[in-house]
Amino acid sequence: MSLTALMITAIDNAENCAAELAKQTGLIVDIAANRKAALTLLGCREYSLVIVDHDLAESDPEGTALLWKHSGLAIPLQMNFAISNTARVIRDVRAALSRREQEQGLAMRAAAAAINSDLKDAVTGFLLQSQLALAEPAIPPQLNERLQHMADLAGNLRQRLEMPAG
Repeated sequence: MSLTALMITAIDNAENCAAELAKQTGLIVDIAANRKAALTLLGCREYSLVIVDHDLAESDPEGTALLWKHSGLAIPLQMNFAISNTARVIRDVRAALSRREQEQGLAMRAAAAAINSDLKDAVTGFLLQSQLALAEPAIPPQLNERLQHMADLAGNLRQRLEMPAG
C-alpha cells in the first residue's frame, strides 16, 4: 500500500516540490491550492500525511481547523513554503513519517500486550473453573475425563502465554 500526502498550498512551484517529494520519499502527492479543493480531496481519499502551508493556516484558522478535522488519521504538518526549500520539506516529511512509524509500533506493542493480558486472564479462569469442577465429588467418569482434558489444555496454553516472545 502506497503512502499518500496532500500538500495544501498556492505557491508557484508546488508541482515541482510535490514531484521531488514523491521522488525522494515514494509518497503519492496530491496538491490542493485552497481549503475547498483540499476538503474535496480529503473526502475522496485517505491520506497518510496532510501538509498545510503556514500562510494559509495563519490567514484562515477556522478553515485550517476544518482541514485537520477532516484529515482522519493523517499526520498533520504545517510548513512555511515561503521560506522552506524542497530539501527542508523532504526532511520534515521524512521526520514526520518516522515519528508515525515509531508511534504505530508503540501502539501495536501496547495492543498486543493488552490482548496477551486478556488471554492470560481468560485462560487462568478456564483453568481455575475446570480444576474446581474436577474437585466436585461424584463426577461421572466421562465428564471427569473431559474436564481433565480441558484443564490440561488451559494449563498448556497458560504456559505458552507465559513464555517471552522471541
